[in-house]
Amino acid sequence: MNKKTGFAQMQFVQNKGQWNSNINYKSDFSTGALFLENNGFTVLLNDPNDVIKAAQYSHRHFENENTSASKEFIFHSFAYNVSFLGASKNITSTPDKPLDTYNNYFIGSDEKTWAGNCKVYNAITYKNVYPNIDVRYYSTQDKLKYDFIIHPGGNPNAIALRYDGVTNLNVKNKELIISTSLGAVKELAPYTYQINTKGTEEIIAKYEVKDNVVTFNVNNYDATATLIIDPQLIFSTLTGSAANNYGFTATPGADGSFFAGGIAFSQGYPLTTGAFQTTFNGGKYDMAIFKFSANGSQKIYSTYIGGAKEDQPHSMIADAVGNLIIAGRTNSNNYPLRTGIPATGSGYDIVITKLNAAGTDIIGSTKIGGSANDGVNIEQNDLTTTLGTSSIRRNYGDDARSEVILDAANNIIVASCTNSTNFPLLNAAQNTFGGLQDGVVLKLNTNLSALLFSTYYGGSGDDACFVASINPINNNLYIAGATASNNLLGSTSSTIGANSQGNIDGFVTIFSPNGSLLKTTYLGTNGIDLVYGIKFDKKGFPYVTGTTTGTWPVINATYSNANSKQFIAKIQPDLSAYIYSTVFGGASSVPKISPVAFLVDRCENVYVSGWGGGENSQNGFTMGNTSGMPLVNPLAIPSDGKDFYFFILQKDALSQLFGTYFGQNGGEGDHVDGGTSRFDDNGIIYQAICANCGGRIPPQINFPTTPGVWARTNGSQGCNQAAVKIEMNFSGVASLVQSEIDGEINDTLGCIPLTVNFKDTKAKGITYYWNFNSLDFPNAVDATTTTPQTSFTFNTVGVFRVRLISEDLSTCNQRDTSYITIRTGKDKVLPSFTNIKIGPCTSKVFQFANTSTSIAGIPFLPQTFVWDFGDGSPLDTADFTENITHTFASSGTYNVKLSVFDIRFCNAPKDTLIPLRINDNVKAIPKSNELGCALYTPVFENLSLAGLSWKWELLDATTNVIIQTSTNVVPSFTPLPIGQYKYRLIAFDTTTCNKIDTSAYFNIKVVQKPQAAFTWAPNPPQANVPVRFSNISNFANTYLWNFGDGESATNFAPTHEYNATGTYTAELIAYSIAGCTDTFRLPVNVIVNPLLDVPNAFTPGRFGANSIISVRGFGIAKMDWKIYNRWGQIVFKSDNKKNGWDGTFKSKLQPIDVYSYILDVEFTDGIKLRKTGDITLLR
Repeated sequence: MNKKTGFAQMQFVQNKGQWNSNINYKSDFSTGALFLENNGFTVLLNDPNDVIKAAQYSHRHFENENTSASKEFIFHSFAYNVSFLGASKNITSTPDKPLDTYNNYFIGSDEKTWAGNCKVYNAITYKNVYPNIDVRYYSTQDKLKYDFIIHPGGNPNAIALRYDGVTNLNVKNKELIISTSLGAVKELAPYTYQINTKGTEEIIAKYEVKDNVVTFNVNNYDATATLIIDPQLIFSTLTGSAANNYGFTATPGADGSFFAGGIAFSQGYPLTTGAFQTTFNGGKYDMAIFKFSANGSQKIYSTYIGGAKEDQPHSMIADAVGNLIIAGRTNSNNYPLRTGIPATGSGYDIVITKLNAAGTDIIGSTKIGGSANDGVNIEQNDLTTTLGTSSIRRNYGDDARSEVILDAANNIIVASCTNSTNFPLLNAAQNTFGGLQDGVVLKLNTNLSALLFSTYYGGSGDDACFVASINPINNNLYIAGATASNNLLGSTSSTIGANSQGNIDGFVTIFSPNGSLLKTTYLGTNGIDLVYGIKFDKKGFPYVTGTTTGTWPVINATYSNANSKQFIAKIQPDLSAYIYSTVFGGASSVPKISPVAFLVDRCENVYVSGWGGGENSQNGFTMGNTSGMPLVNPLAIPSDGKDFYFFILQKDALSQLFGTYFGQNGGEGDHVDGGTSRFDDNGIIYQAICANCGGRIPPQINFPTTPGVWARTNGSQGCNQAAVKIEMNFSGVASLVQSEIDGEINDTLGCIPLTVNFKDTKAKGITYYWNFNSLDFPNAVDATTTTPQTSFTFNTVGVFRVRLISEDLSTCNQRDTSYITIRTGKDKVLPSFTNIKIGPCTSKVFQFANTSTSIAGIPFLPQTFVWDFGDGSPLDTADFTENITHTFASSGTYNVKLSVFDIRFCNAPKDTLIPLRINDNVKAIPKSNELGCALYTPVFENLSLAGLSWKWELLDATTNVIIQTSTNVVPSFTPLPIGQYKYRLIAFDTTTCNKIDTSAYFNIKVVQKPQAAFTWAPNPPQANVPVRFSNISNFANTYLWNFGDGESATNFAPTHEYNATGTYTAELIAYSIAGCTDTFRLPVNVIVNPLLDVPNAFTPGRFGANSIISVRGFGIAKMDWKIYNRWGQIVFKSDNKKNGWDGTFKSKLQPIDVYSYILDVEFTDGIKLRKTGDITLLR
C-alpha cells in the first residue's frame, strides 16, 4: 500500500543526539521538515510566503515594498503528528541506500548537543509496526512515499493513523486532505497492488476518516501475496569526453561499479593519471574504457586501448577482483599485446585484453585471426557509410556483435565470427571453414597465455555466434546466434528445430566444457529470426531472446503482445521443446528494437534491453521504432520513438512486470554502435549508450542524467558515451559471501589464529544470518547482523564451510543462501632458492636450485612449485627436487620468483622473490636524493648491472671520514643531522668478467626542516570582510593554502573571501627547497551576510575593473546568470561569480547597447532569489 505526499526529494539523517531523543531520523524539505519516530512521524510546515519574505529580509532585497532592513515580521509555522494506533512495542528501524556523505552538527556552545558523522540514507524501513506489517519511507520523483508492506498473515485493517494537531481531516477525490492553519496538505489516493498470476494487479483501497483517525478500506486482499517495490534510476551519466566518444558495451563490477566501453576519435577523452594508455594512438579511433563508482559520481579510472588504426570493444566482463576482460576487434598492427599465444591475422582481427583492477596495466592481451576479416559480421561499419540490411546483419551495430564470458575457473570464452579460411584452430569441433562466414568459439586460460580450444561453427551460408552462456548444473557451454545455413553441425534430432526454416534462423548449440559439440537446434519461422541473448535460470533451463519477421509461436504463455516481433522463450536443457514461448513489444511488421542485454533473475523473471529507431532508420535497416511499446511502472522519461526500451517478463510468462523508455527527447536517436551491455544478478541494468550526438549544437538537447554524477553534459560537439544504471527491484534477495584475509580479497586459507572478514557482495538483504561451521553444526546461527559484513576468528585447525543466509521477507524468494569454505592450519612452508651462472662470464644461462623448507617436515608434493623468471617467458611448474636451467635473452635485472601452491601449508600460496642482475661486467650504480631535511633518513636505490655482494660507504663530506657502512643490497643508515655528506657503492660479482666495480661519490645535503605558521585578520571577524592571512613561516620557499571550504591558493600571503558564516579550519603547508613539508592549521571564524548586486554599466576593451562585468555579492552558493541582447539571444551565461562578461560574443566585441539579464541565485542559507535588470555596454 503506497501513499505519496507532495514534498521535495528527501534524505533521512540519523539522530545522534542533535535533536530530541524520540526522533530517529530527520528529513528537510524546502518549507519544513519530517521527523521519523518509532510510533509514527511529525511534519513541520513553514508558511511559504514567510520563507520568501525571510529570504528578502536576510539579503536586504525589499523590491516594491516600503520597509526597512530593521522591520520585523512574524514567521508562521505549524506542526502535526501522525501516530500508529495499536502499534507494536518492539518496532525496529532499518535504514538502507546509504549516501557516501555524512552530516556534522556542531551548533552552539553546549557540546552535549553536538553530533558528528551522522549517516544519511535514502530510505528507512520500520519493521513489524503491526504484526507482519512494515512501513517504509522513501522519496521518488520529488515525492515522499511511505509504503505499508503487508506480509502474508498481516491484516491491513489493523492499520490506524491518528493525526494530532491538524484542524480538519477529510477525503476529497480519493485524496486525504489535511487542513492546517497554513493551508491544506494532500496525501494522494493510496495505490495498493500485489503480484499474482495475473501480474501486477491493483487492489481497490480507499481512506476512511473518523474523528482524527485514518484507516484503510481494502477489498479483495490476498493474504498470501507478496508486494513489489517500484524501480529506481540509480544514476545516468555521460563521460564528459571532449573527444567524440561512441558507446558500445557495459558491464558491472562485483562492488556495483560500472565499466563503460566505447571508442574515442581523438585526444580529449577524460583520462586518469597512471592509466594503462594515456595517449590517443592515432588512426580513426581507439577503445575508450571508463570505470565509474557504484553511484556514478566518481571516475575510478579511464584509459585508451589501441594502436594506429581502428580498435573497438564489443563485450566486457569483470571478474570477482575487478579485473576487466574486453573482447573486440582491431586492424592495428601495433595493438598492445601481452600473451604466450602468437599474434595472428591481418585485416580486422579478434582481440581479447585483460586489464588489471586499477586500470594501470594489462594482465594479458592477444590478437587472433586469419587472412580475412575476423570479428566482423558480414561487413564492417565504417561509421560514415550508410550500410543497410544484409544477410544476418539486421541492425546498425550488428557488425560488432560478440560476447565474452567467464567460466567458474575464470577461463575466458568468446563467441564471435570470421571470414577467414585459415582461422587458428585448436581441439576444434569443426576443423574446416563452412562457407561464406562462420561463427567461432574460443576458450582461453585466465591470463590469456594459452588457447584451450578454438573452433569454427557454421555451414555453407552466413553464420555468426552472437552470445554465450554456461549451464550452472553441468557446465556445458551454450552458444547462440544467427545462421543462413541449412547444414549446421551437431545433432538436431529430437530438438525444437531439426531443420532450417529456409531463410535466416536463430540457433542454439551445446558444447561440452572441453569444446566437444553435443547438440544443435534451429529456432525460427519462415521469416528472418535471430537470437541475440541466451541465459540460464538457477535450475539449468536456458532462455533466449531475439527478433523475428515471421509469426513466432506463442506457447504456454499467459502474456503476449499479438503480432510483436521480439520473442522470449524458455527451453528444455536438451533443446527438445519450448517450456514457454511468447512475443512482446507491440504489433509491427518488423522488429521494434535491437536487443543488447538479457537476464533471467533468481525469481525466473526475464529482462530485455534494446534500442530502436534513429540510427536503424537513418542507415537503411528494415527495422521499426520504439513508439507504442507497452509501459508498466515506467520512469518519467518521454519517448520520441528513438529510445532505449527496458522490459521485464514475469516468471512463466504470466505478465509484464515493467516497461519503460529511456533516452533524450529529440535529436539523433539513442543507440549503441555495437556490443553488449549487461544486467547484474540483482536485475540492475548496466547500459552503455551512444548518446547526445550533436546535442551541443543549437538548439541544444540534453540527455537525461541524474544529480551528482560524473558528467551531466556532453563535452564534445559529437557524441558522448552514457552509462545508465537502473535497479528494477524484481529479482528478489541475493547472497554471495566473500572472504578477505589480511587485505587479500577471496583468500580462503590461513594459519591459526585466523581472522577472516566476510562480506555479502550482493548486499540485498535486510537481515543476515551467519554460520561459521555449517558442516558440523548445520542448524546453528553464530551471528545475526543487519549489515552485510562481519568477521570471525578461527582458532582450531580444520575445514570450515561458512554459510550466509540473506533475508528480505518482502521479496519474491525471501531468502538466499551462499557458502564459502575456509581452511585453517598451523604448518607453514618457507620457499627459497639459490642460483649459479653456467659457463663463461658472458653467459646468460643460470641454474636454479630449490632450497625450500617445511617447518613441520611435511614432504612436498609433485608439481607444486612454480618458477617465474621475470622475463616474460612461460611459467615453469616443477617438483621440489628439480634443478631448473634457464637462459635469459639479454642483460638486465630480472625478478625471479619461486611460488609453492599446496593447501596443506596454511600460508600457501607462498612465494619468494630475488632480483637477478645479469651483465657481462659488474657496474655499481647507486642512487639517492641529493637534498633532505634534518633529521634525514636517506633512501637509496641499487641500479647496478650484475652484482652478488655490496659495500656502501657514507662519509662526512667536510672531513672525508666514513661514518656509516652497509653490505645490504639497499642500505638503511641512521638519520642524518644538518650537514654535507657523500656516498659510494662497491659492487662485487665473481661471475662477471671484471669481478668488481666502484662507483663515483655522490653528494647529499641535509637542511633545516620548514616551520609553517600564520595568523589571520580581522580577528574577531567582521561581516563580509575577506580574511587576510599573514605568513610567518620559516625555512620554506613555496606554500599551499587550503582554506577549509574546498578552495586553495599558492601565493605567500593570500586574502580569501569565504562564502558562508562558519568556522573553517585553514591549513598552510610549507615546502622547503628539499621538498620537505610542515603543516599548520588554525580555526578561522567568518561572518557572511548574504548580499547581491550587479553593476548597470561597464566599458569592455579597456583595462581596469570596469572592463568586465560580473555578479557581486556574498554568500552565493549557486547562480545561473544569463545576459541577452535586444533580440533575445543569450550572449553570455555563467554559474560562477568569478566569471564575468568581457563584452564579446563568439569572440566578437558586441555593440554599444543596453542588455538585459536574468540572475537566479541560491544563497548558502538555502534561500533562493531571482534578480533581473539592464546592463549598458559603453566604450
